[in-house]
Amino acid sequence: MKTKIGVFFGGRSTEHEISVISACQAMAAIDRDKYDVVPVYISKQGHWYTGADLTDVKNYRDIKGLLSRATEVYMKPVYGDHNLYRSDSGGFFAKRGPVATLDVVIPVLHGSNGEDGIFEGVLETIGIPYAGCSTLASANGMDKITMKMILAADGIPVVDYVWFTDKQWFARRDELVAKVEDKLGYPVIVKPANLGSSVGIGRADNREQLLERVADAERYSSRIIVEDLVENLQEINCSVLGDADEYRTSVLEEPIKSGEILSYTDKYMGGSKDSRGMHAAAKRIPADLPEEETKRIQYLAGETFRVLSCHGVSRVDVMIDADTRKIYVNEINTIPGSLSFYLWEAAGLKFPDLMDTLVRLALKRKRDQSAKTVSYDSNIFALGGGTKGAKGTKA
Repeated sequence: MKTKIGVFFGGRSTEHEISVISACQAMAAIDRDKYDVVPVYISKQGHWYTGADLTDVKNYRDIKGLLSRATEVYMKPVYGDHNLYRSDSGGFFAKRGPVATLDVVIPVLHGSNGEDGIFEGVLETIGIPYAGCSTLASANGMDKITMKMILAADGIPVVDYVWFTDKQWFARRDELVAKVEDKLGYPVIVKPANLGSSVGIGRADNREQLLERVADAERYSSRIIVEDLVENLQEINCSVLGDADEYRTSVLEEPIKSGEILSYTDKYMGGSKDSRGMHAAAKRIPADLPEEETKRIQYLAGETFRVLSCHGVSRVDVMIDADTRKIYVNEINTIPGSLSFYLWEAAGLKFPDLMDTLVRLALKRKRDQSAKTVSYDSNIFALGGGTKGAKGTKA
């Protein structure tokens, strides 16, 4: 019997469309001789749907028509129940069995409510094997503030920064502006702390622009980070595959930006209005760098993956100051656009083999977790508050 893979994508995120593109690419790459694929599209309103037509990106031009041909589903938050159920029973004579039973889940949910640990927590509650980072690693990797704190504490170089919440900005604006100017000076780059795809990001060269950029960033997030801007910047990306204890790094790429900042359009539309995904963006593969810099970046990418306890496939984005050749880790994408398949193909690993690796990693992690004790099979109330005779229960 084939392993049944549930591929979850879409979601309540500013990166919804990019998630759809990445997931359709991934589903097309999965070896159907080994696996059955169950697409689960999460709408912008948070409803779940499944159906064969959801695997073709062209069908998303007419969302209303597409969803009319799909089945709305849900999963119960019950440990061990890996079934997809119909959301509407359809009356007394309707089929009441599950729509599908999943063996493993591959989340391809970019951005908020998917890449930040929220969805991973749902999967942990259900107890189903899944590819990618855990709830903790996803949350830490998604939040640029927390991520930089962890990396800096372990000696991984990051640029100087100042962070605050939107409420702090409202109550202490003058104080925070002075802190930015004293610690960083201009120019700076302002970002929402927990978004990707260059959404809400902007450069500020003076106080007036700083106020404008923060106003824009706080539309998307309650946590804002202001970073020292590396002006003569070379951006390099490296993918990492495996788990925190055993991983490998890909070849490097240098994205080609059309402006000062690599934009949403640069990343996902190849500099134009298209729907081809991250792999279509202009880039150099492999990046044209000296061997020692290539090895240093691969080392830092691997260390970032390890320190954040990552799993599956991620992409680490670094910055090189072209004047000093200093290298800084910018961020990690725990569910990277297009799953970074083009970097692995350049390293000799084909997309179907990458998907196969993700499934095997998910199942291996579940086996490892099952060996750990998560609770005690005892009733301390019946024992009058004691714990005598308690017996461990495995995950």
